[in-house]
Amino acid sequence: MIELTRYNETKFTLNAEIIEMVEETPDTVITLTTGKKIIVKESRQEVANLVKLYRYEIVSGSFLLDSDVQEPDGRNRQDE
Repeated sequence: MIELTRYNETKFTLNAEIIEMVEETPDTVITLTTGKKIIVKESRQEVANLVKLYRYEIVSGSFLLDSDVQEPDGRNRQDE
């Protein structure tokens, strides 16, 4: 999942696995495998870099595990 910004400054998280194409027209338009199009503030290159980082984290195993997540009281899940 990658975090992106809509033109109204709303942040959202997108499943990078369903991105089919990213174009600059000059706005950055992301086309999903579903056919839906999303316009974002990030450049085409920024989106590409976020997808590369996401995929690197997946293959390297450096993504956030449940044991790394803190509960609201500050305890790690692995402490339970």
